[in-house]
Amino acid sequence: MTPFIKWAGGKRQLLGRINELLPNSFNNYYEPFIGGGAVLFNIRPTNSFINDINNALINTYIQIRDNHIELINLLKVLDKKVALYQKEFYYEARIEYNKLLKNNIYSVETAAYFIFLNKHGFNGLYRVNKKGEFNVPYNNSTRPSADYDIFEGISDFLKGINITCGDFEPACENVKENDFVFFDSPYAPVKSDSFEAYTKEGFSKENHERLASLYRKLDRNGVKCMLTNHNTELINQLYDGFEITVVPVKRMINCDATNRVGEEVIVTNY
Repeated sequence: MTPFIKWAGGKRQLLGRINELLPNSFNNYYEPFIGGGAVLFNIRPTNSFINDINNALINTYIQIRDNHIELINLLKVLDKKVALYQKEFYYEARIEYNKLLKNNIYSVETAAYFIFLNKHGFNGLYRVNKKGEFNVPYNNSTRPSADYDIFEGISDFLKGINITCGDFEPACENVKENDFVFFDSPYAPVKSDSFEAYTKEGFSKENHERLASLYRKLDRNGVKCMLTNHNTELINQLYDGFEITVVPVKRMINCDATNRVGEEVIVTNY
């Protein structure tokens, strides 16, 4: 199984190092920021709990679990239309998707638009404006939105997964000793003075501090934790005292190719 969407900050390129640093054993698996699910689909743990605060994303996981055949059929229709009308249809689809969001409609149709726009929008970004409208531009692709053959396997796998939508702290309320929590946390900005712009994306410096406090609480309770983020002064300060592994990465989401290199950290407490 592989992720069915592209996701900013996805961990596909870090899977090798993450696999090397996984705990030897654990009971339940928790991932409070599921995103594209690269780690989940790679290690395929039993007794898993996944969560994200993005309603549209979590709806898509639920629709793949419950209605994957209908979802595939809707995606195929969207893919045929974008092959014929390209840019014109992409922006029509974006308007229809935003209508669904405005009306809080989270259905199999919403999930189809979500995947379609993800694969045909610039670099897999999920970005909304102040009105909550998805506003990512077209990437000029007419390729299919997915490898449809993967959906049946993902659907079967997700039937055994507990899926929730909300803040990361409630998602970890039931974590017990010897469980494993993987935090693919929203990135802290590389430059400390850029938090104002970053906060508009929904994860402030205070949230990073709250997350670090939760990490330390779980550590005291005998929970095995792993966290990934940018290699920044803030992150190193927040997780001082834990094992911090620095890993070079490529950042394909940056439109300036000269800035597509960087470093991330993998923080573990075991």
